[in-house]
Amino acid sequence: MPSSSSDQTAVIVTLIALAIGVSAALAGWLMSRALAAVPEENREYKDAPPLGFRVFWLPIQWISHYISPFVPSRAHAALMTRLRQGGLDYQIGPAQFISARIVSAIVFALILIRGLISLEQAGLFERIAVGTYLQTLIFGAIFGWFYPILWLRDRLALRKRELLKTLPFYLDIITLCVEAGLNLQGAMHQAVVKGPKGVLREEFQRVLRDIRAGKGRAESLRAMAQRLNEPSATNFTTAVIQAENMGMSLGPVLRAQADQRRTERFLRAEKAAMEAPVKMLFPLIAFIFPCTFIVLFFPIAIKFMESGL
Repeated sequence: MPSSSSDQTAVIVTLIALAIGVSAALAGWLMSRALAAVPEENREYKDAPPLGFRVFWLPIQWISHYISPFVPSRAHAALMTRLRQGGLDYQIGPAQFISARIVSAIVFALILIRGLISLEQAGLFERIAVGTYLQTLIFGAIFGWFYPILWLRDRLALRKRELLKTLPFYLDIITLCVEAGLNLQGAMHQAVVKGPKGVLREEFQRVLRDIRAGKGRAESLRAMAQRLNEPSATNFTTAVIQAENMGMSLGPVLRAQADQRRTERFLRAEKAAMEAPVKMLFPLIAFIFPCTFIVLFFPIAIKFMESGL
């Protein structure tokens, strides 16, 4: 009887192990079929994606292939507008951005869970409850889900600041080239060659690329203004298009635009300088004043304590 019972146990264990192996093999086969069904993306006309997307590009591409049919058209259009304003429309698509959010949620959740396990193994904490692991997993997933949105928002703000800072300089270069005898396209080319790296250089390069591809100059400039979504750039493109339509000389128009943009930049700097004292008031009261009072009154308090008062 004992040998029969042990034989039955061995058979059951063997069957369970065989079932687990077959299930794992089947899951691997299904996963390989699903991954093989994802077509390779043609990126000949696209730019390289940002660094974080390149690191996890394979899972991002795989997930985006399967979630793309389920993205609503309105959300697709809104996200495409944001990506276009961030200069990412020739790097990633809306479905790829959404899949990047999914991958980011998984990665952040795994990183936090791994951190908890490391702390427990190092003996810094006693046995961590399962609920703590679950809460950490949920927090990491939520943070990872929203992190790409925060990154895109910061990118838009950075592009806006850089645009407002460098626009007068690029307008000066274009104005000098036009007044020297070049047409607008040649002046933009010289601005791209001589100007500093940044958002405007990329946008003027894209305008020149669109013109070489056969798109009209006015249409290319309007597309640039739509991508930048900034009144200064819109005023510049509108003034240039109207001057060309009316047959006006571009030199005075560009010179006026450069002077106006420079004046606006000076006014923004002056406004920021006037707002600085107000913004410094809270940290001054909350952090600097208490430290100053502690330094000043601590010796006085010590003397009073020593005198017995």
